[in-house]
Amino acid sequence: MAYQDILFDVSDRILTITLNRPDRLNAWTLQMRTEMLDALERANQDDDIGVIVVTGAGRAFCAGMELERPEGNIFGYDTPQGDELNIDEIRDSGGELSLAIYRSKKPVIAAINGAAVGVGITMTLPMDFRIAAEGAKIGFVFSQRGIVPEACSSWFLPRLVGMQNAMEWVLSGEIFSAEEGLQKGLFRNLAPRDEVLEAAYTLARKLMHKTSPISLALARQMLWRNPNFDHPMHAHNVDSRLMYITSERQDGRDGFKAFLEKRDPVFTARVSESVPDQFDFWPEPTLK
Repeated sequence: MAYQDILFDVSDRILTITLNRPDRLNAWTLQMRTEMLDALERANQDDDIGVIVVTGAGRAFCAGMELERPEGNIFGYDTPQGDELNIDEIRDSGGELSLAIYRSKKPVIAAINGAAVGVGITMTLPMDFRIAAEGAKIGFVFSQRGIVPEACSSWFLPRLVGMQNAMEWVLSGEIFSAEEGLQKGLFRNLAPRDEVLEAAYTLARKLMHKTSPISLALARQMLWRNPNFDHPMHAHNVDSRLMYITSERQDGRDGFKAFLEKRDPVFTARVSESVPDQFDFWPEPTLK
């Protein structure tokens, strides 16, 4: 796919996806959705990519949904619906992206280089880390536009910052500072605007240093999914099965041998071949 609303660049095993509509403050479009989904799937299948960094071109990260769509519903809901809504025809584009990030086989870091409002901030919630520019303006502004939070943010946001903070931000719809977001746990850290991307790269290199890509892919899924079990025995079931698979059939075979031999391990398992899209102990709805 040829991209027009994003940039796709791989260097030193880091994929940088840049939202690339700087003249519109990188406002979200359905075309951007399609390109982001394609880029994430490419990353899943490319074993030369270890970590994904998402940032914005220009002075903003993403100003929210593009409101100047030439025709039709601005959210793409162009098929008239009856009393029974057809979810296949009215998919929230931000939610489609969030679900794709949730299923990512690579860690994802948001390098929020400026304002992030509406879908511009909700799209980052399923990412594993968020590094924001000092002084950046953030807003879950949906209540002030007469709509509801989207991009699965009602699932992700309370898990990140707690229900009370999520409630205040979402119900008020007010803009707040990156500094408040840091204080309440939304961001990992802040950096000067011109250093945000390098801070994300530093973290990406840390994640990849001496680690197994298979371990990163599986541990990421375990941390996102296992806390939703209603009993720790279910997590024990997942832990046990994946511990066997990784230690007997994948990178764990050399990981411990290398430790005993006081050398660097040689990790050879390929994420694209060894990590399935879905495990039977993490059932997912039919709709993805």
